[in-house]
Amino acid sequence: MRLFVSVDLPDELTDAVGDVQDTLSAAEGLNFTDAGQAHVTLKFLGDVSETRLPELKRELAAGVAEADVDPFTARVGGLGVFPSLEYISVLWAGFEAGGDELTRLHEALEDRTVEMGFDPETHEFTPHVTLARMEHADGKELVQERVREREPTIGAFRVEEVRLTESTLTDEGPVYSTLERFRLE
Repeated sequence: MRLFVSVDLPDELTDAVGDVQDTLSAAEGLNFTDAGQAHVTLKFLGDVSETRLPELKRELAAGVAEADVDPFTARVGGLGVFPSLEYISVLWAGFEAGGDELTRLHEALEDRTVEMGFDPETHEFTPHVTLARMEHADGKELVQERVREREPTIGAFRVEEVRLTESTLTDEGPVYSTLERFRLE
């Protein structure tokens, strides 16, 4: 099972995510994510044996509790890229509010999962929603211009849970299904 831990954007923001993606539709080389599956990955776990699920669910629940994050309002806005504007691999929307809470959740989940033997992150966590991946650089200048000149606000939503999500890769793209929900209290 290919798993990750996420905070999912609500359906009400799907159109707003799509609208921001549409402003970049002329940028050749961008492969857009499905706006209806927009989320923040708190921890990518990779391939996990089904036999590890009970322990993983316990540890994730403990990590969410340890983070001590109450339900909060997050506001998605602004654009950025990884790793840099000169070499664009991923185009993303950031957080104008809620980033600190998302980071606390990530850190607690990172500690718990690394203790379980999962690989530690190799880069600093930046709360973001992936909008597209750049397959080739033909549209790089348009992406650079949009990132430098536009600060779109996608919208705000209430974060009340963290999800353990399974990603099944298909020819049409990944299909996500929620395996477990961990409530913020």
